[in-house]
Amino acid sequence: MSVRRNIVTALLLLLPLTLAADEGMWMVGNLDRALEKKMKERGCKLGLREIYDADAEGASLSDAVVSLDFGCTGSFVSPEGLLITNHHCAYSDLHALSTPQKNLLEDGFWAYRTEEEIPIPGKAVQILKKVLDVTQEALELLEKGTPDGKKVGSRKLSFVLEGRYEEKTGLKAQLVSLWGGSQYCICLYQEYTDVRLVGAPPVCMAAFGGDVDNWQWPQQKCDFALYRVYAAADGKPAAYSADNLPLGCKNPLKICRKGLREGDFAMVLGYPGRTDRSASSFRIALQQEVIAPVVNEIRGERMRIMKEGMAADPAVRLKYAEKFFSLSNVQVLKELEKECCDRFGVIAEKQALEKELQEWIDADSARSARWGKLLSKLDRGYLHAARYKRNTAVYQETMVRASALSILAMRLSSRGSAAAKEWAELDLGLERRIFDHCVRTWYEKMDTVDMGPFQRSLFRSYGNDYARLAEDLWKGSPLTDGSLAALSGADSLGQSGKEWAARLQKDSLCRFFTDLKMTEVNKVEAARRLSNLDKEYRQALFEMRRDKGILQYPDANSTLRLTYGRTGRFAPKGAAVRPWYTLPSQILKKENPDVYEFALLPGVKDALKAAAKKEKGCRGLKVDFITDNDITGGNSGSPVLNARGELVGLAFDGNAESLASDYSFTPGWNKCVCVDIRYVLWTLETYAGFSRIVEELGK
Repeated sequence: MSVRRNIVTALLLLLPLTLAADEGMWMVGNLDRALEKKMKERGCKLGLREIYDADAEGASLSDAVVSLDFGCTGSFVSPEGLLITNHHCAYSDLHALSTPQKNLLEDGFWAYRTEEEIPIPGKAVQILKKVLDVTQEALELLEKGTPDGKKVGSRKLSFVLEGRYEEKTGLKAQLVSLWGGSQYCICLYQEYTDVRLVGAPPVCMAAFGGDVDNWQWPQQKCDFALYRVYAAADGKPAAYSADNLPLGCKNPLKICRKGLREGDFAMVLGYPGRTDRSASSFRIALQQEVIAPVVNEIRGERMRIMKEGMAADPAVRLKYAEKFFSLSNVQVLKELEKECCDRFGVIAEKQALEKELQEWIDADSARSARWGKLLSKLDRGYLHAARYKRNTAVYQETMVRASALSILAMRLSSRGSAAAKEWAELDLGLERRIFDHCVRTWYEKMDTVDMGPFQRSLFRSYGNDYARLAEDLWKGSPLTDGSLAALSGADSLGQSGKEWAARLQKDSLCRFFTDLKMTEVNKVEAARRLSNLDKEYRQALFEMRRDKGILQYPDANSTLRLTYGRTGRFAPKGAAVRPWYTLPSQILKKENPDVYEFALLPGVKDALKAAAKKEKGCRGLKVDFITDNDITGGNSGSPVLNARGELVGLAFDGNAESLASDYSFTPGWNKCVCVDIRYVLWTLETYAGFSRIVEELGK
């Protein structure tokens, strides 16, 4: 009996790993019966019109899913405009509101009364109303030009068509190009700008494990935050006003308190930012073999310097937490992306596809006349671009992105006191160490031919003595000597503006940063030619797949997409099979008060201890879970829905093995990491005592 039981257990362990994940981030405006059939085979109980129906406003799931400035996704969870998303999507807002006396990141925030909800200036949500196919209009404009005979480029095309549809509808219009211009769509949005922070757990819960656990499984993050959208009394968008009312939502998502089981259907609706799965092998090789190694090395050292400074001083941590968080997330992603591209043979996969494409082209005289030499042109173009693309990356990572002072040097003459206020938020000790790193990296990695004349003259004078060069540039600069302190509280520079401009033009530190801008005409023209070849390649690929009857979806471009998959266990390469969910007891096992990423506030720890006592095997409070949904950046905060369209969680991360997915989907390896909605509810009710919102969610 025990042998038989062991065999059955082994088979059950294998079952979820053999379930094939379905690739695809499908535009909601392009859903069709073939896709609906595949979804229902996976277990979906909904029809397409229940998911997206432009003609039945407020009656489909997509009406409850919004974009947060096309950077993250959120969803309405109450009729009173309550919006849920990820904590890391609210991170910059929480950071901006935090002070040493009231640190919303470290302590969390709960608006126990309506009047305590905090307006967030500059934040907006976009609600999709309709997707229109405007391919014919776009192609006619590109071919014929404007009525006054002017040629239409991509920017002009967007300006004309977006303006046309905004005038027709009164909605915000966004033109999107699909498959290199083979198709065009207009997405129409209602945009609301009165957005207020309602609640967020402390960062020790929301980001437990920090960047150590980032892109890993298992994880135990309570990654959520709550906002509320407000509108004028008539429900229309309005600027912030105390008289505004919560936006009425006709069809908020329903919360499922039962959760999912292993192998259950799961659907994600969200706004994935960018993928490049229709890219050629030449484009990917340039990015992964030429640019990525340089960028990853430079950013990695900058992160090390920042982390040391933040660990040594809590005041520095508060100032730089948001910058480090953003940099860390991208850096780890890019390093693992490179590893995954190598591990899963992405370039070889694309080369095999290009062989198939060339054979398809050669089989038809018309196709051969149009695209016969396309692949050879791409090969030569990317080979020629390698050197200046690498140097451009070095320039961006040292002269543009690394040091906050480089940005101030470019902004001061035009932005005046606004830039001076930014200077007041810096820690000059940390900035000095970052600047030393920039100087050394610039001279060690940049080709001399692409340096500016002032930078070359400094190299001739100092040679390899980068420390002395950095010190001399730093000393006496108005960016570092405290001169800006007097201006940080002023509304404008006034009469001193010209004097400041003159000082900056003579200042060696400013000259070092501004001596070079990688915009030489020949490089711009070469980049334009490459861009045109890329478009032709994507068009050819689209036509080949359409000719062969292959179901296809366009690359992600911050439009509303649907993906579907299932829950299931996961076995990273070389590791044992891991469960598809995590529990409170696992947080307590990882907890370490001496390591910032794993330290817990006392109240959080006590609450988790109580929850862990109620665990009985797999029963009890679930924290996070994984599915095999196809997601990418921008999906953060996306609702995870069960087969009936009920909210069961929020997507917040991928796994390390999925990070080639911007170029290629790898079935069996791509995972979507989600916070369980029941952990969110437990946090609101048990930890925060946020009964006002718990009651609202229960309506």
